[in-house]
Amino acid sequence: MSLLIPLYVHPAEDPGAWHRLIAAAARTYAVVLNPADGPGAAPDPAFTVVAGSLRAAGARLLGYVDTDYGVRDRDRITEDVRRHLAWYAADGCFLDRVTAVREGLPACRRLVREIRRLGATTVVLNPGVHPASGYTRLADLTVTFEGHWSTYVGAFTRPAWTGRRPPQRFCHLVYGVPESLVPLAVRTAHERGAAVCGPVTGELPNPWSGLTPALAEPGG
Repeated sequence: MSLLIPLYVHPAEDPGAWHRLIAAAARTYAVVLNPADGPGAAPDPAFTVVAGSLRAAGARLLGYVDTDYGVRDRDRITEDVRRHLAWYAADGCFLDRVTAVREGLPACRRLVREIRRLGATTVVLNPGVHPASGYTRLADLTVTFEGHWSTYVGAFTRPAWTGRRPPQRFCHLVYGVPESLVPLAVRTAHERGAAVCGPVTGELPNPWSGLTPALAEPGG
């Protein structure tokens, strides 16, 4: 089981979390860098430092980019990707709020192709739900669940086509997980066909401001 780590807190605000993440870098699938709901208007020196340390520790770095469910202008999206690659030497990008409908597939395909031409070697799509099946062919990893633990254990279903894809292509991001149940959340993701997960104890509005306790687990 690999862990996707979106850590949305500034290194100056919680340096300890970043130090622990650097120490556990080998246990991660990737770390999502999000200085300012994206790369920001200029490089952030604190993120430059932690990005370098994470890279030296062997972590894959993904720059956070909001797509606003297909509404955001493509040029702004690709400019964010360029900045992440240039400023933080990101390996790729985490495209958030991706539309899940079949009608959006051609535009998403064009966007991903352009992003890969820019030099992104890893592209993660986050529709947060199971999208039309074609989306998973575009990305290295697709987040098919993002939501609260209570929803995850009570109302989760998955379409039959997911069983025909390798588990390494799927990720579940679950927040509001009681700390004692984090190992169960990891096992549940695996049982539901997702080899990558990110269970955290945090709650809205920013559940990703802290590290997952799974990093401290022997199998995490």
